Amino acid sequence: MASIAPTTTNNRTTESGQNYNFALTVLTSLFFMWGFITCLNDILIPHLKSVFTLNYTQVMLIQFSFFTAYAIISIPAGILVEKIGYKNGIVIGLITAGIGSLLFYPAASMQSYVMFLGALFVLASGITILQVAANPYVAILGKPQTASSRLNLTQAFNSLGTTIAPYFGSLIILSIAVKTAEDFKSMSSDQIAVYKLAEASAVQVPYLGLAAALFVIAAIFAIIKLPKIEASDIKASGDEGVNYHDMHKSAWGYKHLVLGAIAIFVYVGGEVSIGSFLVNYIGQPFIAGLKESDAGKFVSFYWGGAMIGRFIGSAVQRKLNPGKVLAFNAFFAATLVIISMLTLGHVAMWAILAVGLFNSIMFPTIFTLAIDGLGKHTGQASGILCTAIVGGAILPVVQGFFADNIGIHHAFFIPVLCYIYIAYYGLKGHKPSYITAKA
Repeated sequence: MASIAPTTTNNRTTESGQNYNFALTVLTSLFFMWGFITCLNDILIPHLKSVFTLNYTQVMLIQFSFFTAYAIISIPAGILVEKIGYKNGIVIGLITAGIGSLLFYPAASMQSYVMFLGALFVLASGITILQVAANPYVAILGKPQTASSRLNLTQAFNSLGTTIAPYFGSLIILSIAVKTAEDFKSMSSDQIAVYKLAEASAVQVPYLGLAAALFVIAAIFAIIKLPKIEASDIKASGDEGVNYHDMHKSAWGYKHLVLGAIAIFVYVGGEVSIGSFLVNYIGQPFIAGLKESDAGKFVSFYWGGAMIGRFIGSAVQRKLNPGKVLAFNAFFAATLVIISMLTLGHVAMWAILAVGLFNSIMFPTIFTLAIDGLGKHTGQASGILCTAIVGGAILPVVQGFFADNIGIHHAFFIPVLCYIYIAYYGLKGHKPSYITAKA
């Protein structure tokens, strides 16, 4: 199998492993942070659904606003990163995400759903820039043969963030029981004012903390030294003696990249769709009947499975073909979702939570397979792949529509279709091929 990531002509790749190890260690903090922030959306959804009395389609605008940023920002971010470098791109991404987190304060104070959506878009714009800069940087820093394994390892720390976030959010955000209109009738105006203040601060405090952490990390990245790799340093690592990246004027000429972008679209869409509905799904009387604050804690099992799977996948992919591992995981993820749809009670609950284990290696594996052999087009390819993360904006809304019309239980057929395509990409679609050959 051809190696699955670009390599560089820079001698530091082999001569300064110590420096690369330090860089990779520091980069894991970014993966943790954006995993933590992204997964807090799963807690915001049931909270804001109750606060603003929204249906499933309306509340999924949270994910729509967040992941739409990937569609709008990713390609400009790719251009920006190619011009200013990976490190500076990371700093700008952290600052932007910090500003987005600060905007939660006025959004909560004004009790404005529209302002929440705007804050989420700004926050996600910063995360998008981080993704565009950090994912290919990790793939490049080290041996190309182990790029998929390396990205899986750093993504495992992303999953650590997604595992902690639901439990943290459940304790802080969902701890305040949302009152109904009937409850307010028996409360005085002062009691209502106190309740509204507590409800607002439940969102304000954690996001102010996130803003502070993001600004601190940005300052650290601004002053530390990281290996400098420019686009001109990168060459393809496909079959020996063949410079694949010279065959095309842009990354769009590579079929396996285009199919990989579709795979990223459906993967993120499927994963986010499941995560977004978990609190409400587990809370259904025919599943587990848990209240929101308790159901939110179980979401950690979904994302915790992804963390465990990525640590396992990092080791497995050093010995097994990443494409086959991807197809295997996609098949079992689809099977578990179908089991959840066809059963009730704890079987349905644990089947859907177990999907996280098989989601684990999908994003980093698809990413590294898709940029295989793109060489100098790697920056553009990263922008394209990160744009495809917009699947997390579109598919949850689609699933929300079906949940409103056919019920939350059977609306999970959307992720099943996603996993079927991912299995195809792992078996066949990822193999390097070219749409046109251009001099």
